[in-house]
Amino acid sequence: MKQFEIWWASLPVPVGRRPVLLLSRDAGYAYLNSVMIAEITKTVRGIPVEVVVGRPEGLPSRSVINLDNVHVIAKSSLTARAGALAPARIPSVKRALGWALDWPELKQGA
Repeated sequence: MKQFEIWWASLPVPVGRRPVLLLSRDAGYAYLNSVMIAEITKTVRGIPVEVVVGRPEGLPSRSVINLDNVHVIAKSSLTARAGALAPARIPSVKRALGWALDWPELKQGA
């Protein structure tokens, strides 16, 4: 497991099984029981807190990482690796997180 990988997760109802983006730092996966994730959804609203993903990232269809929906979940909820973001896409996630948290220093670019 690594930061910015996409995994399938079994989340509590009403969310259920869905892809998620791993946000915790790489070193933490070796010992943390809980990890930080952002939900990925097919509901596209076209707002700054979303990052478009799809087949290149290992997903079956066009979706968005929604940085308004960040959670800490049990690492055991992660069931299968789907793929990962290309390094060039990581600044988009940081920028979207800046919008979600209203952190101007990240909104401008990461």
